[in-house]
Amino acid sequence: MASQTFEVYGVDISETGLKMTKERLKANSLDAFLVRCDMKFQPFIHSCFDMVICLNTIYHQRLKEIQQTILEVHRILKNKGYFLVNFHSKRSYRYGKGVKVEENTFMDESGPEKGVLHHFVGEAELKQLFRNFRMVRKRLNEHMVKGWLRSRWEVLAEKP
Repeated sequence: MASQTFEVYGVDISETGLKMTKERLKANSLDAFLVRCDMKFQPFIHSCFDMVICLNTIYHQRLKEIQQTILEVHRILKNKGYFLVNFHSKRSYRYGKGVKVEENTFMDESGPEKGVLHHFVGEAELKQLFRNFRMVRKRLNEHMVKGWLRSRWEVLAEKP
């Protein structure tokens, strides 16, 4: 988006993530405003963004926190603004792996994501999560990775 001359903001709770992003931006001669914050509580005024993109992150929370994040995105989006987001599907090979934290939420016990939460959703839950949006596109993206089914929902929603 920054290479297309859009005004871009990036948020991350991790200082390391922000540092990596700054380095990538600099290496590509791009600019963006970066803010350290929790995605559930963003320091932006109401209705200030045309689009929010949240890929490979929102599902690293409990369901209640995901709901809070979606409400926060709704708050900061302009009317007719878009929200692009993805979620792990309950069809994924990873579903049920690790320690069960709550229904459909599991924490990895080992590996590079040790201690990281993963929440998995079905179609009915997606509908509930996006009840305050107009669903523009909902797609189940599935493919095999090393013999395992990787399944994610991709959602494009509009704030009415």
